[in-house]
Amino acid sequence: MGKYIRKRLIQSIPIIFGITILTYFIMKLAPGGPLANMVNPRTSVESIKKAKEAMGLNKPIIIQYFNWLVELLHGNFGYSTFSGQPVLKIILDRLPATLLLTCTAFIFSFVVGIPLGVYSATHKYSAGDYGLTIFSFIGISIPSFFFGMSLIYIFAIKLNWFPTSGFGNARFSGTHWEMFVDKLRYLVMPALAMSLANIATVMRFTRSSMVETLNQDYIRTARAKGLGEKVVIYKHALKNSMIPVITIFGLSIPNLFGGAYIIEKVFGWPGMGQLGVEAIGNRDYAVLMGLTLFTAVLVLAGNLISDILYSFVDPRIRY
Repeated sequence: MGKYIRKRLIQSIPIIFGITILTYFIMKLAPGGPLANMVNPRTSVESIKKAKEAMGLNKPIIIQYFNWLVELLHGNFGYSTFSGQPVLKIILDRLPATLLLTCTAFIFSFVVGIPLGVYSATHKYSAGDYGLTIFSFIGISIPSFFFGMSLIYIFAIKLNWFPTSGFGNARFSGTHWEMFVDKLRYLVMPALAMSLANIATVMRFTRSSMVETLNQDYIRTARAKGLGEKVVIYKHALKNSMIPVITIFGLSIPNLFGGAYIIEKVFGWPGMGQLGVEAIGNRDYAVLMGLTLFTAVLVLAGNLISDILYSFVDPRIRY
């Protein structure tokens, strides 16, 4: 197991290096530049030239890239050209809110999606199975921003059950439990909007894998030995059906972080997604590059966890 994990960690190093190359050179192809928010029509040519020299933008692009990479290795992600604050500090301030939202949506999608998929597979061609199939098609097809705005209209505006946006009232005071409930009210709708498509995907993969597993010979043998149906399903069939679902575990992480840009903007959630939208509007290239790298590292970590889970489900992978 340890050798397998070390091998996966070593494989991640060139991937991260490739991500830095793509991030830097794609940003260089974008219109404008780091000086776009720092100059105006009254700025002289000499002042712009001095600013480029001070920022190292007058050097060849390869030299600029390696200088940026060296600073990254020292923990310096640069400074925002819009606010002037360190990029790393800006991202770390927004990171907890994004992790709270994405992790909640991630856990919710699997906690709900797997049992629904098992039920659909064990009640194949029943009314419940057809109903869940329709639900999965709707969940995969409906745009997350439309679903999010529908939740706001129904549960926030019409029913007044939840707040429309934000991350909690800064002036709210009370016990720890009351503060937890207050934060939860702001979390429910964005987490549900973000997890809908993932719930549908997990459910469909679980159903498909379970239907195939339940037709295997060892399942018929387990039933012939007199084992209870719950033991057959949850101890024998479900574990062997989890490999395709674990694949979704790894693939859903980048989808959730990508969806955070939309959901956080719709619900006014103060996380990395909303920061990215603001950085795009402000042409804040340093913040965009920092966000891209941070998100890539989080996705790689999620895929590593997915690979480790493979080895627990299928012991053959350990060898």
